[in-house]
Amino acid sequence: MRDTKTKGIWIWGTPVEMDVDGSKVSVLYLDTEGFESVGKSNVYDDRIFALATVLSSVLIYNLPETVREADISRLSFAVEIAEEFYGRVKGQDVAFEPAKLLWLIQRDFLQGKSVQQMVNEALQRVPNDNGDRYINEVNQIRDSLAVMGNHSTAFSLPQPHLQRTKLCDMEDKELEPLYVKRREQLKQLVSSIVKPKIVQGRTLNGKDFVSFLQQILEALNKGEIPSTGSLVEIFNKAILDRCLKVYREKMDSLNLPVPVDELQKLHEMTNGEARILFDKQHFGKHHAAQSALKLEDEIKEVYRNFLLANEYQSSKLCEARFSECEDKMDHLQVLKLPSMAKFNAGFTHCNQSFVKDCVGPAKESYERRMSKMLAKSRALFIKEYNNKLFNWLATFSLVMVVIGRFVIKFFLLEIVAWVMFIFLETYTRMFWSAESLYYNPAWHIIVSSWEMIVYSPILDLDRWAIPIVIMLSLGVLYWRCFGRRRKRDGTKHLLIEEATLPVLLDGHVLMLPCLWISNCFLVDEERQ
Repeated sequence: MRDTKTKGIWIWGTPVEMDVDGSKVSVLYLDTEGFESVGKSNVYDDRIFALATVLSSVLIYNLPETVREADISRLSFAVEIAEEFYGRVKGQDVAFEPAKLLWLIQRDFLQGKSVQQMVNEALQRVPNDNGDRYINEVNQIRDSLAVMGNHSTAFSLPQPHLQRTKLCDMEDKELEPLYVKRREQLKQLVSSIVKPKIVQGRTLNGKDFVSFLQQILEALNKGEIPSTGSLVEIFNKAILDRCLKVYREKMDSLNLPVPVDELQKLHEMTNGEARILFDKQHFGKHHAAQSALKLEDEIKEVYRNFLLANEYQSSKLCEARFSECEDKMDHLQVLKLPSMAKFNAGFTHCNQSFVKDCVGPAKESYERRMSKMLAKSRALFIKEYNNKLFNWLATFSLVMVVIGRFVIKFFLLEIVAWVMFIFLETYTRMFWSAESLYYNPAWHIIVSSWEMIVYSPILDLDRWAIPIVIMLSLGVLYWRCFGRRRKRDGTKHLLIEEATLPVLLDGHVLMLPCLWISNCFLVDEERQ
């Protein structure tokens, strides 16, 4: 009929099962609306034709009688698709199989050139000696059709009956026998060239086909006029997502913060892996470059986010370690018993832990802050240390005076302690300062002895000074109160035994004890 019956694209309801290369394949037949329907624009025809071209494994181009230039021009979109994707097929892993093009020409004349010759001649380049721009465009289409190579086949089909108005009511036995024969040959030809639809290197099943159809519709609805570039972009969108996922997973394997060079090294390695994956799976040959640029931009954006996250985590970690070291230095400034060895041990441990734990881009700036803070703390400690050391030495000399005079009653110790105290209070104040006391060679032995007593890896006197003083005080008190009494009792008993003298009185011998041997005496001879 003259009016259009097929609207859009119709799909035959029941798939036809075929055996293709030993595999069971379900074949769907699509019937598209014809070109130049009444009330439809060229854009509508382009979308229908583009959808049929991308969906199909075999595209049957149905033409009446001959091949016209307009028919070849309409193939421009199919040619672009074939040219864009065919580069992924030749000698490589198949990511997208372009549709095989079957020229089906209905003709009444029986003599002359075959349809294959007619198609071949129609696709030959048009001479263009004058360099006509429009002729060049026509020839570009012909050159692009050569990309399909053996994907193009021609087949002729005679008219089914001379009385065309009755075709809808006729059965096969009433039709032209040659037509019925050629129609069966056409079915066999289609069955022989049909192949499963391959997308992204795998054969589509029913669900995959529906998903694939949704992608194509999204691409075609993206703009008023369908383009190969928009199709390629939609096809590559899923591949871009997979590549970005691979990139993110590899980058997420790092526990931030990390040094910048380590992050950069992993970025370059992971970016290379993502690009290799994209090159293996991407669609298109020309427009794929745009998708590759988009992938590169996406990876750069993700990498920038990782750089910002790494910088934040680095600043957070370094700030925590810096605060810990600052608190540690403040604590060492207020030692009860100053010890340069203890300060140096804390200083070294703090600096080493900071260098070990503070990593990432913030390390350099925090290292400068750390150096200034440690230098300031060290200078302040040395000043306070020398002042405290001077005072403690003076106090120590006075304590030795008391101990030498009243505790152990050792006169020589008392004299040495007085000399030390007078020396500290006079000579050092006149010629030395408390700041230079620690560095003076004359005091090196004294200071070394002080350091050895105050701090060692085994005993930290600053921490245990008060418990030790309390224990020593209790020991001295116990000795003064109980130890002397026991000694007196033992001496009295001993002196009594030694002071017992035999005395003879009236023929009897008596033992007379003496309380102190110095009070014992001998009776005169008259009373013995």
